[in-house]
Amino acid sequence: MKDIVLVGGGGHAKSVIDVIEVQEKYKIIGIIDKKELIGEELLGYKYIGCDDDLEKIFGKCPYAVIGVGHINSNDIRVKLFEKIQKVGFYLPNIISPLAYVSKYAFIDEGSIVMHHALVNADVKVGKNCIINSKSLLEHGVMIGDNSHISTGAIINGDAKVKTNSFIGSGAVVIQGALVSGFIKAGSLVQ
Repeated sequence: MKDIVLVGGGGHAKSVIDVIEVQEKYKIIGIIDKKELIGEELLGYKYIGCDDDLEKIFGKCPYAVIGVGHINSNDIRVKLFEKIQKVGFYLPNIISPLAYVSKYAFIDEGSIVMHHALVNADVKVGKNCIINSKSLLEHGVMIGDNSHISTGAIINGDAKVKTNSFIGSGAVVIQGALVSGFIKAGSLVQ
């Protein structure tokens, strides 16, 4: 297994940890977050540094994953992605073995596909995206960079979700729709 560092250790990080552990591809060496958290633990993993320590940690571990979610805003997630890329970290896509991702789909760097998500044929997911648990991306869907498809959301065939969008839990996007911005939970988008 390759060593990986988790950048951001809040609520979303707990789910990211679980996916990484089940995936059995990477070994988490620790979490980067606020300076005052150093030495504390999250699900058995130590906070080993803050943003100022990224270059030093990169010397020991070239792989990183973002543990910050995207609900009200993705600003922090986007800034972290850019910052750790600039340091030189490789941001692999993380895919739960409990998810289904078609061999004809494309998932770009730094994106995560959570447990029981379904990513069908000819889907393209951009960089730094969250495809959350039990979401469905049907054939031909395109998800722009830095977007979050929440739990149980359904994006029907050939729909396009623009960069920096948030699709709330249980939302349904009708086939062929073009979506951008913040879509609240339970919405129907045509």
